[in-house]
Amino acid sequence: MRINQYSIAKTSLEQKFRELKKLHLLRGNEAAELDPSQMWLTLLARTHMASEQPIAIRQWLHDFLATPDLAIDEWLEHDLPLTTEVFYFVAFQLLHFEPGVDFNIDHPLKDWAHIGLPFNQHTSWSTADVLEAFYLLLNTRTKDGQSFIDQLTSEGFMAWSYRLPPYKKPIYFNGKPLASFDPAKFIREVVYVETDMDTDYDGKADLIKVEILRPSDSNNSLKVPAVFTASPYNQGTNDEWGEKVTHHVNHPLTHKNAGEVAPAEPKFPQHFTHQEIKGESKHATESFAETPAYTLNNYLAARGYAIVYSAGIGTKDSDGLQTCGSPEQTDSMKAVVEWLHGDRVAFTDRHSGIQIKAWWCNGNVAMTGRSYLGTLATAVATTAVPGLKAIISEAAISSWYDYYRENGLVRAPGGFQGEDADVLADETFSRTKRPADYHRIEKTNNKYIAGLAKAMDRKTGNYNDFWASRNYRPAIKNIKAAVMMVHGLNDTNVKPSNVKALYDGLQELPVTSKLVLHQGQHIYINAFQSLDFSEMVNLWLANKLWDQDNHADETLPKVLVQDNTQPETWWTYDQWTAGSKKTLYFNKTELTENDPQLSTEYRFNDQQTPETFEKWCKNINDWQNALVKDNGKFSYHLKTAPVDQDLLLRGTPEVNVTVAASTDHGMISVQLVDFGNAKRLTISPVLMNHNGLQLGFHWASDDLREFKLQSNLSNFKVIADGHINLQNRHSAAEVDDLSANQFVKVHFKLQPIFHHLLKGHQLGLIIYSTDFGATLRGNEKITYTIKTKDSFLMIPGVTSL
Repeated sequence: MRINQYSIAKTSLEQKFRELKKLHLLRGNEAAELDPSQMWLTLLARTHMASEQPIAIRQWLHDFLATPDLAIDEWLEHDLPLTTEVFYFVAFQLLHFEPGVDFNIDHPLKDWAHIGLPFNQHTSWSTADVLEAFYLLLNTRTKDGQSFIDQLTSEGFMAWSYRLPPYKKPIYFNGKPLASFDPAKFIREVVYVETDMDTDYDGKADLIKVEILRPSDSNNSLKVPAVFTASPYNQGTNDEWGEKVTHHVNHPLTHKNAGEVAPAEPKFPQHFTHQEIKGESKHATESFAETPAYTLNNYLAARGYAIVYSAGIGTKDSDGLQTCGSPEQTDSMKAVVEWLHGDRVAFTDRHSGIQIKAWWCNGNVAMTGRSYLGTLATAVATTAVPGLKAIISEAAISSWYDYYRENGLVRAPGGFQGEDADVLADETFSRTKRPADYHRIEKTNNKYIAGLAKAMDRKTGNYNDFWASRNYRPAIKNIKAAVMMVHGLNDTNVKPSNVKALYDGLQELPVTSKLVLHQGQHIYINAFQSLDFSEMVNLWLANKLWDQDNHADETLPKVLVQDNTQPETWWTYDQWTAGSKKTLYFNKTELTENDPQLSTEYRFNDQQTPETFEKWCKNINDWQNALVKDNGKFSYHLKTAPVDQDLLLRGTPEVNVTVAASTDHGMISVQLVDFGNAKRLTISPVLMNHNGLQLGFHWASDDLREFKLQSNLSNFKVIADGHINLQNRHSAAEVDDLSANQFVKVHFKLQPIFHHLLKGHQLGLIIYSTDFGATLRGNEKITYTIKTKDSFLMIPGVTSL
């Protein structure tokens, strides 16, 4: 087991003592009056939440080992001085590690260091040493996936603080607000923010429903920041409808003619009316019981952040249509930030005209969320809207073309063959949940979706104005908010190219950016045992939203990456790409650093038997395994020699391929593969404790998870891929002609990587055509010929380990 902590801020000794007093752990003149052992026992007793009675505390201490042979009370009878070994032997148990299971009782300090827990070493202990070490212990992660201070707060350690006057809150510890806000008294209210658009063509500005969860202290002079999650899924989805409108993909690619232009996207009215303001109130007239919640937000709510959710236009209880990533959708979410900052009108209900302001908000806003949610956070950040101080953008799209298309091809996000922008719009159009409302808007929505479907252009797969309006990358230069990016290196849904483009753009700006790359697919990482992600976010947002001078930017790493070869291991870096660039040439079936000069041709045919084709359509894993084992029938394989040392590969690989197709259309796909027998990390995190991670006292919980090594060896892992239409050799927007058997040179980027290649493993390249999990599946009898001359792979950022 290893635990990695990056959220512990540097704090002076004087500040540590002040904070311990503020928590009632240190009282009066105890620092001067008590000897080290007395101080230690006093601190221990005050962390016992079950009872304050001396007899109960004595019994509790009797069940802790101070040494391999003595309980704490027995050790005290020997009148021995406190030692580092005794302090951390007990600390292990306080953090819920089991003696003899999680650590060796004869060598606790060795295992403490192996696990990665922070500690103070002393040859002899003073009372000040005890206080400093206990302060650090409170910041140390438990086996249960939270800091010791958070474990205590979940047991009621901070319940006394609920009664404090609002001006004494939040209570900060090590630069982070503690859970000092009573969840039982959270205020739940609904407002309707007015936008500056009319996306349902009714002549009136669209209103969008906003749900707010905030501490009761914000009703009594405490101004709190807002954490806003823009989620089109928040008010429900049309899953069955989405399945019905999913596009068929089992049909051939076709030849494209230059000059083919898709119809323009439907335009929305420019003239409409705003609702007349007829009064103002400080009190919302609507509430809500529950709303789909992000557990990181639940963690933050108990620490004083107001949590805000909105599904935006085209959703239940809001106006407008679903537009899938359009500027209008961005602006609808931007409007919520503007209202929180005090720059936009909202109403207590849909019709009365009674205005309500976010008078409880300090004007500072952050946006959070994964996938579509993180995408909208990124999109809103590119508008430079005032008040948006930070975003935590997880598995977010930075260009929708890179989500549903690639280099002139229709390409599905992993696991969602046949989905497209129109399908996602239908799935999230939750106005269907109000039957009468949907009846009134049905024809308008059907007409709009039909126009959207034509504009997105599944016929050619080209980049066009529809996709340009959903490309946030040109506007990255406008970002003023601090950005924390989180992405899975194995995410086949929102692929890593999306975060790499955002990361690269931010490096040119005078804004703070942080990048966390994990080994998962399309997941959240705020409940990992091995990483203090929630505490990192709390530290960061305390700085950005509460204006705490806690050195968050200096404390948190610039780039944090989970290792792919061993569990529970994270590394810090200054940047994504660094190291030398290697060019690997095609030499028959080998990838070599020396250009062989000689040219060889390799052919493969893309067609499968009907039985095999049907089988692979139903089970993508069967296709993937067959592809890796293929002997040249439907793919071309190349490999390096086994590497003689561990290598780290960082950046975006690129390939040049000289290829011909036996027809006037075709596509090439490529996989970059790590070949070598190894126990690799599980594809998804393993559940360790259902609802075992408590997010506050009598509040919400989360499932504790962690990646583990698979029980069996595997002999390969795909680490990147790429696809290109042979008629889009120069750009995704430009069509090139293609004749049967015409050799053309294609150059394209694969997905970016940050990969640890073990000694003895081989780097492989598989060139093929149909990707059964992503591209159209025509099963045509097309023969592809690869000419090795001028064909090569470029790997950036190669460093030895």
